[in-house]
Amino acid sequence: MEEGRVWHQWSIFRSLLTILQWWCFNVTVIIMNKWIFQKLDFKFPLSVSCVHFICSSMGAYIVIKVLKLKPLIVVDPEDRWKRIFPMSFVFCINIVLGNISLRYIPVSFMQTIKSFTPATTVVLQWLVWRKYFDWRIWASLVPIVGGILLTSITELSFNVFGFCAALFGCLATSTKTILAESLLHGYKFDSINTVYYMAPFATMILGVPAFLLEGHGILDWFEAHPSPWSALIIIFSSGVLAFCLNFSIFYVIHSTTAVTFNVAGNLKVAVAVLVSWMIFRNPISPMNAVGCGITLVGCTFYGYVSHMLSQQQPGTPRTPRTPRNKMELIPLVNDKLEGKI
Repeated sequence: MEEGRVWHQWSIFRSLLTILQWWCFNVTVIIMNKWIFQKLDFKFPLSVSCVHFICSSMGAYIVIKVLKLKPLIVVDPEDRWKRIFPMSFVFCINIVLGNISLRYIPVSFMQTIKSFTPATTVVLQWLVWRKYFDWRIWASLVPIVGGILLTSITELSFNVFGFCAALFGCLATSTKTILAESLLHGYKFDSINTVYYMAPFATMILGVPAFLLEGHGILDWFEAHPSPWSALIIIFSSGVLAFCLNFSIFYVIHSTTAVTFNVAGNLKVAVAVLVSWMIFRNPISPMNAVGCGITLVGCTFYGYVSHMLSQQQPGTPRTPRTPRNKMELIPLVNDKLEGKI
């Protein structure tokens, strides 16, 4: 009896530790990316994303092939192009849009908009796949949409381009989630194996556009910046931490329940908003804060309703399992996507 209680307490403590380290990596990656764009004046989101993909590719290879901390999930070569490549393309778009939005809008606003992802996922599944959703799912989306609208209207640092990038990033995240359910059927991917297969494709997809569109600007930045080598260390460090974020996700998923993970994810957004405000001091109006809070409450309610409906007995009309499943919750760059890798 005593041994069981000790084990239960240790499980709770371990879950808290995994959530805290996930928060630390996630918030640090977001803040570092914003710092790179704003303080280092490195305004090249394609190149930053490419660095993250390269670091994540190398990190996943070391974890699986060298250290053998995770077994490799073998994927048929044909499936890599037919299934994983399309997901990698959408995933690449998602990450790039997230980094573009960070360049133009505050972290607090960007994180609030990213919370719109459950709504876009439900709407896309309803429109494209004609999936049935319980009325409680639709009801849970009301505070999410309302909170986003209130936050957008009262945002003091509103930028149309950054807002659109973040919004289309939500659509890309939702598309990636839907593709994951259909294209990866039969493969039980974890976060590390997902990065192992998708990051090299994403690097290949993004490398040429980054070179053509931002190569000349990076050379000019390198010549003009007072300490470019120190700045490059920070940029590559953000890539290493982005991979560590993916690695931490694996432990969080296996150490917590779906409801706990949902609540922790929304609290993480609140922590990111608070930390970013303390560092960058971007102006936040009271109504803007209220809108952000309403959105996070709506996301928590959505996750709870989705989880409860997924536990219904067989034969009862059910919604698809919550889109915030293991695949979506892999912020394969700054999470974000959930970014994120």
